Amino acid sequence: MSVAAVADWRPGPAPAVVLRHDRARGTDLLLLPERVVVLKGAAGTILGLCDGTRTVADIVSELADRFPGAPVAGDVPAFLDRLRTEGWLR
Repeated sequence: MSVAAVADWRPGPAPAVVLRHDRARGTDLLLLPERVVVLKGAAGTILGLCDGTRTVADIVSELADRFPGAPVAGDVPAFLDRLRTEGWLR
């Protein structure tokens, strides 16, 4: 997929995929049918912005404001594209 196509994409969770915060572990979880993925680092924050209305460019911009100096412009689109390939985002 081209960089422009990824930037215009409005990612949201795939059907039956739910983002939850686990208070006991102090981390975010991605709940999938018959599988739980423990999210590390900023993954939960990134996925929390994937509501189907924001473009990847919007998500990158918001994260750049929240985390100045972080390499979000390159890392976030690649991360989201990888999750789409897994079938976890639509």
